[in-house]
Amino acid sequence: MVYYAYNKFTPEQITEMTSYFKGANYNYIILSSVFSLVGLFSRAYRWKYGLNYLGYSSNFLNNLMAISIGYLLNLTVPRSGEVSRALVLQKYQKIPFDKSFGTIISERLIDLVCLLLFVGTAFLLQYNQLKDFLLEKIPFEKLLTLLAVLVIFGIIGIYLLFYSKWKFFILIRTKIKGLVEGVLSIFKMPNRFGFLLHTAIIWISYVLTFYFGTLALAETNHISLGVIMVAFVVGSLAVTFTNGGFGAFPLMISEILLLYGISATVGTTFGWILWTSQTAIIVLMGGLSFLLLPIFNKNK
Repeated sequence: MVYYAYNKFTPEQITEMTSYFKGANYNYIILSSVFSLVGLFSRAYRWKYGLNYLGYSSNFLNNLMAISIGYLLNLTVPRSGEVSRALVLQKYQKIPFDKSFGTIISERLIDLVCLLLFVGTAFLLQYNQLKDFLLEKIPFEKLLTLLAVLVIFGIIGIYLLFYSKWKFFILIRTKIKGLVEGVLSIFKMPNRFGFLLHTAIIWISYVLTFYFGTLALAETNHISLGVIMVAFVVGSLAVTFTNGGFGAFPLMISEILLLYGISATVGTTFGWILWTSQTAIIVLMGGLSFLLLPIFNKNK
């Protein structure tokens, strides 16, 4: 996607993009990065609630480093960071993998609900502009076919999981019990208010990260809240379904901003500036966590 996005521009357009990079107000990018860190710290603290409910104690710094490493690994294999988060706590805090992974899944379910709320809000605010775009870009017939295939395989998998006598499926059933316990922790924990408060802080910080990013370029600092919401949702989906949005984030941001009269060169530049700043934080925090995690836990 990086290769495709680069080759669709003429040398004159690349020169124009270079001028946008040089003329950007990076003070707003620094402010954007601060809110990104707020979201990261709040996510590390939120994790404590689910773990505490299950009877396990994990300190804030270990949570923060585990999440930072997870974000770094997500740049390689999508969603591999969720597995690594649970493995880090299993290694350094002796928390069973299935239990901590269950709490991660419960967090992701709540985050999915939040993302869907943003998707719905963006669609309501910008219905007329998005309707034709979605009908043109999304192959609904192919998606329905894929969904039907997944449902068939899902039914087969569920049948084998619950009724098969094979040792492999018996082991999986045992692990799923611990996973389900972790997932349900969010609905049973006594500190649900604190969990939901940090969830709100996380998602507000994400939106503010994106908003202050738009202020870095004169060509994007005037866009409305509705456009920001739409672009934020598109960017979030790009990060969610790829390896950290590498290549996909700038490409999808430029495509959606074209709907609102913002040129592909400006949209792509904005996408790359914001994605690069966020990725730099991930690499820095993840790299430091790899180094500091064994030092911080040297007595374990």
